[in-house]
Amino acid sequence: MRFLIYNALSPQLAELLCQADHDAVHVRDYNMQDASDEAIFELAQQENRCLISADTDFGTLLALRQEISPSVILLRRPSQRRPVEQVQLLLSNLPAISEAISQGAIISVEETRVRVRKLPITNGR
Repeated sequence: MRFLIYNALSPQLAELLCQADHDAVHVRDYNMQDASDEAIFELAQQENRCLISADTDFGTLLALRQEISPSVILLRRPSQRRPVEQVQLLLSNLPAISEAISQGAIISVEETRVRVRKLPITNGR
């Protein structure tokens, strides 16, 4: 699976995902740590990457754009976990959410639950 890690999360998250045989890059790999959310969103879409973030603004961006890509995984309470723990949480839930990622979704991942909302986000859903 292909991932783009948002700036608020550690670059180590991308490294650990690569070690688990995923194609993961951090926005710093593109020198985009100061880029707008729109620019990062566009990069994820162009490269067919699922964006991993702790920033809930991406949910709003997805709703406004009414598009089905890129999928976004929101890590809830990431400051309470180190990158190793974040990767373990992602990898343990990946089998259950991989289809939703490929179809377009915003996925909120917490320690005790995972919520999936299919894209596009509309007023009726």
